[in-house]
Amino acid sequence: MGSYKVCCCFTRKFKVTEAAPPSDVKEAFEKYSDGGIHMNADQLRRFIEECQSGDGETVSISEAERVVEQVLHKKHPLALFINRKILTLEDFHHYLFNSELNPPIRSQFIFGHGMEIGDEVHQDMNAPLSHYFIYTGHNSYLTGNQLSSDCSEVPIIKALKRGVRVIELDLWPNSSKDNVHVLHGRTLTTPVELIRCLKSIKEHAFVASPYPVVITLEDHLTPDLQAKVAQMVTETFGEMLFCPESGKLKELPTPESLKYRILISTKPPKEYLEAEEDQRTKSQRVKDADEDDVWGEEPSKAIAYKDKNDKYESDESDHDHDTEESEDRGKKYVSCPAYKSLIAIHAGKPKGGLEEALKVEKDKVRRLSLSEQALEKAAERHQQHIVRFTQKNILRIYPKGTRFTSSNYKPLIGWLHGAQMVAFNMQGYGRSLWLMHGMFRANGGCGYVKKPDFLMTTGPNNEVFDPKAKLEVKKTLKVKIYMGDGWHLDFKQTHFDTYSPPDFYTRVGISGAPADEIMRKTKPKEDNWTPVWNEEFTFPLTLPEIALLRIEVHEYDMSEKDDFAGQICLPVSELRPGIRAVPLCNRKGDPYTSSRLLVRFEFL
Repeated sequence: MGSYKVCCCFTRKFKVTEAAPPSDVKEAFEKYSDGGIHMNADQLRRFIEECQSGDGETVSISEAERVVEQVLHKKHPLALFINRKILTLEDFHHYLFNSELNPPIRSQFIFGHGMEIGDEVHQDMNAPLSHYFIYTGHNSYLTGNQLSSDCSEVPIIKALKRGVRVIELDLWPNSSKDNVHVLHGRTLTTPVELIRCLKSIKEHAFVASPYPVVITLEDHLTPDLQAKVAQMVTETFGEMLFCPESGKLKELPTPESLKYRILISTKPPKEYLEAEEDQRTKSQRVKDADEDDVWGEEPSKAIAYKDKNDKYESDESDHDHDTEESEDRGKKYVSCPAYKSLIAIHAGKPKGGLEEALKVEKDKVRRLSLSEQALEKAAERHQQHIVRFTQKNILRIYPKGTRFTSSNYKPLIGWLHGAQMVAFNMQGYGRSLWLMHGMFRANGGCGYVKKPDFLMTTGPNNEVFDPKAKLEVKKTLKVKIYMGDGWHLDFKQTHFDTYSPPDFYTRVGISGAPADEIMRKTKPKEDNWTPVWNEEFTFPLTLPEIALLRIEVHEYDMSEKDDFAGQICLPVSELRPGIRAVPLCNRKGDPYTSSRLLVRFEFL
């Protein structure tokens, strides 16, 4: 029972009651229990196979019996000696509304807190690395904003535990020029020693996934310090380190062949740039609009600003570290062969224009980095060149330098062009980061998601996928939002409203191909901790393989901004049909203990 003060005279009392099962749940129970008041394990098995399986999945009677036991144990934890092995309607509803027993996606790895090695990884892991989207961090060592936050190994550890597979480190000499620090150069960020970062990567690299970790280095070091880095890396990782025998790879290896291995990716150490400050100066910085919204603006709006003077080159926060042209301006030193021998994936951008940079070379693979603005500009006229380049090579996209608050951009732009490493500020917030979390819930959360076939196929005339082409609808997704529960256990009674229970509503929609993007919402349900909506939405999809289902819950506030009450983003390709329990996360992407929705997914 909850009490809410109204003026000074009296209080309103509200009792948090458990909502009755929706009519669809009642009908399913009645049908599969053959009109009885109990459902046995075999009847539950038939229900799962016929209503909750979209790909001919079979369930054994022993598996169904185990589900019944788990449901009874969770629903009646104090009844240690339950003899019955049958479910009532309430037990059946409890089963459907439990996200551990009845998760929304085929991969059980929903939140990024570790998994059994190989658990639920179901995609082919024997293709070259260029065939996968790879969970990629940007400035992985920063604890907060890009200008003045501390540098630490802690955010690196957090990212690895979430399943991130690409860690970026900026290497700078310390003040006495005799050791190597990791920090965001030319800012007020406080440094962390490189060796602490390396040891943390070694310790936590494979906690969440057995598949390879790539360390991208942006180095600003003299050859003697590069040699010191080579020694540190070799001594720290030992046999974990993957170094190509021939120096340069002709084809990228597979994730399966690189299990439990560490790869280094950076440009070859041709020279040290003594005065990088002169290479680029920005006349102005654009204040990042995302910080105005505590949970971020819509991803469709979170795109780079257009600047007619922008060149395609990486000219933002990464200091153009891949550009070979700029190297001629630096003071030349003898290169460090020990450092060069560590590089598994060579970064670099050939001299010339964008078409030259995107050329596919016959016996050579490399990594190219572009800022989010550079990608947007390149995609205007060279979209198919980008797709063709990414079929064999690695393309890394990174946030523009004006994202001082560690906000992020819309990742779908990169993914639709085949970019494997869409680098994000993992310590940031907002809807764009939720999309990143959603994409990499796929394939068991292992950090590698196989790119859709349409990005990897080549036509008879060497044509590739055109991201701008108009496409027919391939599949339609129907989503029915039944009800929600659990907020009264995760939030204080007056968190949403001082005077009454919350008025929840749900937003649901799609991020993916531009033609597929849409957001819809239910009506608010007034004064109810366990809202029942029973509203259905239909989403036609032209590219379901890359679509992400977005779900958010908010509390309607007539006089102020609506309050946030949970979110989750899920890959449409892994949604399990039927009635499912959808757990909700906070703004950081961490799961609430109890808050969840009951939802039905159906593909037409």
